[in-house]
Amino acid sequence: MLEHTIEILALTSLADIAPHDWDACACPEVKDGGRPYDPFTTYTFLKALEDSGSVSPGSGWQPHYLVAKSQEQVIACAPLYGKSHSQGEFIFDHNWAHAYERAGGHYYPKMQIAVPFTPVTGRRLLTRDGFEQVGRAALVKGAMQLAADHELSSLHITFCTADEAEAGTELG
Repeated sequence: MLEHTIEILALTSLADIAPHDWDACACPEVKDGGRPYDPFTTYTFLKALEDSGSVSPGSGWQPHYLVAKSQEQVIACAPLYGKSHSQGEFIFDHNWAHAYERAGGHYYPKMQIAVPFTPVTGRRLLTRDGFEQVGRAALVKGAMQLAADHELSSLHITFCTADEAEAGTELG
């Protein structure tokens, strides 16, 4: 198979990606009958959070939706947010934040791949069928690079699948 360059984009609005491109990664089962359907990663659900102002710079959930493209085709995407607090995560890391601050660091802002306000396990590294490994790797590496470029304290993937946790661990 011929290798192609993968381009990683960080979008501040879902309006910058076509719904069918996002959902081809989030819901390939709708068309192809494969993975379990997860309404919380659909374009419609995430766009509703954005349109309502639930995710916005002012809410502490700054969108940086990651999109991986190969030959102009979207092959993977992830709901990535810059966080200025721990509200709406259902991950209680306040003690970590306080300890980090006492040690002289700044825990916030941090980056998080998550579905806001939704403590439901499911896929977070969304890939088009046939691009599972390369798509996951591109998203994790892209998120790590974005966090490093912005000198953020950390990158988290919450309520992901066991396979995604393993892939994230392997990639760093």
